[in-house]
Amino acid sequence: MPPCVATSEGYVNEAIQQAKAWYWQRISAMVLSLCVLVHLITIVYAVRSGLSADALLARTHGNLPFAMFYLVFLLACVAHVPIGLARIGEEWLGLGASAASIAARVFALLLLVLGLTAVYAVVLA
Repeated sequence: MPPCVATSEGYVNEAIQQAKAWYWQRISAMVLSLCVLVHLITIVYAVRSGLSADALLARTHGNLPFAMFYLVFLLACVAHVPIGLARIGEEWLGLGASAASIAARVFALLLLVLGLTAVYAVVLA
């Protein structure tokens, strides 16, 4: 194949990857919008009910539906955030695509570990 075709295929592959990232960011945004709404309603309910931190932790300890909800919330964050961070790294910070992607993935891993730790601490510990 001539070199121009190989370059063209590279552009096609990059376009496909960008389209997939766009898709996953939009789907995760839909999940996040529902999770944020439920989370805020829960906070308002807890505050208006005058629940203390001890009372909240007593309600969440061993509550598997609570854990599952926050795991879905966490996974949506882990899918959504690095895509945006990679674009910010490229467009605003001038990072190369590879460096921005690596930095975003490291941040996603950190977010995942901290989020799992929080869910464990609130529900299972």
